[in-house]
Amino acid sequence: MKNHIFIGFGFGPIQAGLFVNEAYKSGNFSRIVISEVDQKLVDAVRANNGCYYINVATFEGIEAFKIEGVEIYNPSNAKDRKEIIKALSQSTEICTSLPSVNFYDKGVAQLIKEGLSQTNNVLVYTAENNNHAAEILEQKIGSFKNVQFLNTVIGKMSQVVVNKEEITTKNLKSIATGFDRAFLVEEFNKILVTKCHLADFKPGIEVFIEKEDLLPFEEAKLYGHNAIHALLAYLGTQKGYKKMAELKNDKEIMQIAMDAFIKESGAALIKKYAHLNEELFTEKGFSAYAEDLLKRMTNAYLDDTIERAARDPERKLGINDRIFGTMQLALEQGIVPINMTKGAVAGVFYFAEQEKLNIQKDFKNILVKLWQNGDSKYKSKLIEFTERELTH
Repeated sequence: MKNHIFIGFGFGPIQAGLFVNEAYKSGNFSRIVISEVDQKLVDAVRANNGCYYINVATFEGIEAFKIEGVEIYNPSNAKDRKEIIKALSQSTEICTSLPSVNFYDKGVAQLIKEGLSQTNNVLVYTAENNNHAAEILEQKIGSFKNVQFLNTVIGKMSQVVVNKEEITTKNLKSIATGFDRAFLVEEFNKILVTKCHLADFKPGIEVFIEKEDLLPFEEAKLYGHNAIHALLAYLGTQKGYKKMAELKNDKEIMQIAMDAFIKESGAALIKKYAHLNEELFTEKGFSAYAEDLLKRMTNAYLDDTIERAARDPERKLGINDRIFGTMQLALEQGIVPINMTKGAVAGVFYFAEQEKLNIQKDFKNILVKLWQNGDSKYKSKLIEFTERELTH
């Protein structure tokens, strides 16, 4: 029975290839409504009669899927804004999938606040890759007794292909006819969300896995998935690779990644969260998680580039972010992060090249620049390990 209404804010590959896709496949939604500020994208989907395509990368190839019946509006347009508010007043599930939580202040939080009903039970998924996105959004909107804001852990890799020749070469379906953009996402859909506590309410999207406490799984994603993805990219740049898929044939890099994943990140997380009685935080469970992710990260059909995986090094090499954060996690648990250090130094080299800095002369100054927005009691240890690796 179609008794749910879905509203999505932002129409990137995660919104389109995960949330809307799963809402559509469930058969539980009478309306799927999108709020998107890119007028060209809005026009393209509208001209295609509310239909769009996603391309799903499996290990055997790429399959294209058509999603139909989508309503898409631009909140910058007064008439469209009214339609979004009207839809919000009837909504049961909402998803914000924006570049960052900073976009909440760019009209999104206010729009949701104006539209939310005082009576409907509503779940609000936040998909901004921030451990506290749900709390941040709720603070900006205000509490409603019938509305629950959910954090998410999304381990699904995705991209937007914007090159017309690349779309043709890969035989991808464009988002809409005549529109030179394509969504390419991996098949994976084991997404974790905060457990729903709304009385007498069953989510329309049924495939998500609910957890009472997401923080341990968020750490597994940041210090496992994200950290190793970045480590692979930075090690790959040093050898001149262009595609993540090329790395699977490099035994040295893959061994470093596997050891960093299982013996450092995994061992530390297992020590920290063994008391939870969760399969992930066991040797067997984490090894399976690592092996699966390394295979997915280097999937030739996902065709991820080294450049894309390595980009934004100033954020990824922050003292408390994925690579140096994982090194700290290991140190907290009495583990020496030998392999993560290799990735850290490769990352610093990549950053130095981007900024045209001399790493041999200015190594400590480069770290100061990278770490200016954070601090750690392990700072001296991190410097010691990276300097030692640099001299090898």
